[in-house]
Amino acid sequence: MAPTYTLSNVQYSARPRADGTQSPKLRTATKPKAMTAAKPSFKQQMLLAREEAIIDVVNRMLADKGFDAMTVDEVANEVGVAKASLYKHFPSKEDLAAAAMVRMMERARAFLSTVDSKLKAVDKLKVAARWMMQLKLAGQMPNLPSQNSSLRATLTSHKDYVDGLMEISDTLGGWIEAAQKAGHISNKLPAVVVLYTLYARACDPVLEFLKVSGQYNNEQMLELVTSTCFDGLVSR
Repeated sequence: MAPTYTLSNVQYSARPRADGTQSPKLRTATKPKAMTAAKPSFKQQMLLAREEAIIDVVNRMLADKGFDAMTVDEVANEVGVAKASLYKHFPSKEDLAAAAMVRMMERARAFLSTVDSKLKAVDKLKVAARWMMQLKLAGQMPNLPSQNSSLRATLTSHKDYVDGLMEISDTLGGWIEAAQKAGHISNKLPAVVVLYTLYARACDPVLEFLKVSGQYNNEQMLELVTSTCFDGLVSR
């Protein structure tokens, strides 16, 4: 049986090669068929605009203080709506945060689709890692929920979030496999370990430490952390 890897309770199965070995590439989520949506009414457009404003605030608060410290009252006050109105859009704090996380997944999917296909696989991974760190430095990357957070349970049962996570993981997994085959990333490392290492850049505390020190600008910090991530600490 093919080995299974788990990320936030979402499973990925290694694929068998023709020679009987296992490919570390991750399975792709099934995509629903596209449907032509009717043009929303003016009222619906206003509701959508308000939801976007709410998600903007939630995203910023998740980046600043995290899910556990964020409150619905704070979100309502920041957006300028009554708490009861907020609940008409999102019935719980978990739903608020999940909406922000889903939108981040959509941004990530859109960004990865723009990465130059002519780049080496390892360079594609570096581009992805730098993008995550740029969002982190700009205060736009939501902090990941803790293991015992109620948000984690909500996310792992949220279809849009899970589908986005799986698609992104499959794209990165393909690049990881290609980089290992080319000898640019150690093939002794399980692909899922490399994947987790890349995801960790989205919440890397090293960036905060370097930023507080005031010794480096953003570009220098990105270069330093990217170098330690991909080149390691061993003198060559």
